[in-house]
Amino acid sequence: MSAGGAPVPPPPNPAVSFPAPRITLPAGPDILRTYSGAFVCLEILFGGLVWILVASSNVPLPLLQGWVMFVSVTAFIFSLLFLGVFLSGMVTQIDANWNFLDFAYHFTVFVFYFGAFLLEAAATSLHDLHCNTTASVQPLLSDNQYNINVAATVSVPASR
Repeated sequence: MSAGGAPVPPPPNPAVSFPAPRITLPAGPDILRTYSGAFVCLEILFGGLVWILVASSNVPLPLLQGWVMFVSVTAFIFSLLFLGVFLSGMVTQIDANWNFLDFAYHFTVFVFYFGAFLLEAAATSLHDLHCNTTASVQPLLSDNQYNINVAATVSVPASR
């Protein structure tokens, strides 16, 4: 009660004063004019490049480079799907928080590509390691495979 006898109104609820989340990313071809659309296009471009470069090196270290291939192929496909959902305008028909999904997608792809970068760099650093074969001692990676792996290592961070 205040001095005049009238009750004091409760303070406003802060949750009510904030607007509801909304889609701030445009649907259709306008998505290509945003940072998110540019990131997805770069992920498609460089993810495909990493995929091609690692595959062309004949994958001499399948344990390390198998993960790099998995990440690049999976991110390539999901980037195409993610971009397709925005280009087709389906984001307006699917009830989801697209701002959060966009952030979560880019963060997840970043984490996976960073791990792929570390593994591809580790595979490339083994260039001077020699292994025994039945006939002679040969380097683990030929010079051509080394050059391709260097290009793939540089392309992985560019994907993100």
